[in-house]
Amino acid sequence: MRVLLWHVHGGWTDAFVRGPHEYLLPVGGGGAWGLGRGGRDWPASAVEVPLERLRDAEPDVVVLQRTEELAAVERLLGRVPGRDLPAVFLEHNTPKGDVPNSVHPLSGQSEIPIVHVTHFNELFWDNGRAPTTVIEHGIVDPGPLYTGELRQLGVVVNEPVRRWRVTGTDLLPRFAAAGRLEVFGMGGDGLAGKLGLGEQELSIGGDLPTGLLHSRLARNRVYLHPLRWTSLGLSLLEAMHLGMPVIALDSTEARRAVPPEAGVVSTDIEELCRAARRLLEDPDEARKRGQAARETALQGYGLKPFLTRWDDVLEHARSPRVFPASTERRTQ
Repeated sequence: MRVLLWHVHGGWTDAFVRGPHEYLLPVGGGGAWGLGRGGRDWPASAVEVPLERLRDAEPDVVVLQRTEELAAVERLLGRVPGRDLPAVFLEHNTPKGDVPNSVHPLSGQSEIPIVHVTHFNELFWDNGRAPTTVIEHGIVDPGPLYTGELRQLGVVVNEPVRRWRVTGTDLLPRFAAAGRLEVFGMGGDGLAGKLGLGEQELSIGGDLPTGLLHSRLARNRVYLHPLRWTSLGLSLLEAMHLGMPVIALDSTEARRAVPPEAGVVSTDIEELCRAARRLLEDPDEARKRGQAARETALQGYGLKPFLTRWDDVLEHARSPRVFPASTERRTQ
């Protein structure tokens, strides 16, 4: 089928467009409303469509990711999502504001189902009358690239200065006392000065193309996931696919994703710092935990089950029956 979606979350879309459909990506209009493929190495079935030609493209279903897209689809296609055009709403984010009383913007209707990317999100959003399901992330496997040759903690976080406590940026000096940090991602300029850390404590890896990021990140001995409030960072799952051991805050979905044999998950920062020191000093233990992390990621966040679940949801959206309930991603 022809699936219309905007390029909103590049990492998630990287997996989604590898399914069996034709994916219509609006281009033009500026900014996040017209990224198209965004220069990414996606299959030919991910097709850029100028905004003015969306109506002629005749999509079979739209995957909405922002509430503003409801009006945009009606304006550009002359079709109302959920009534004239089959639609689902993909919720990437944890609720903001009055948690756990946050009401989802689509809670008052039942025509457009909400697909959450984690069970935590489905639990904490008040979804009201909207049908819901959970499709957990799928990852394009980068391969077991881990070397751990650098006695460092690798971190991937976008906009760490602007987002600050959300991304756990304020915690980085405490982790830097355990081992040198290498921070990748967008918006890292000025981070060292803001944290008061020197070159021996922190380096900025920058915003790298995916392949280069994976090879650079995999040289770090341990992956640090300091985020306080996130659905479930794709960078965490990618690091696990690489074969990296994990140190993570025990918040939102991290506990479900990282089993004890793959690393350490805790709300006790000192416990995490001690674990980081231990793994940095013991490359054999780090590699063993990294292997467990990769096995877990392959089993729980592989590409095939992700795409199969989405095929099911898209088919139900086009031919409404009972909306498919959430299914467990693994048997343990």
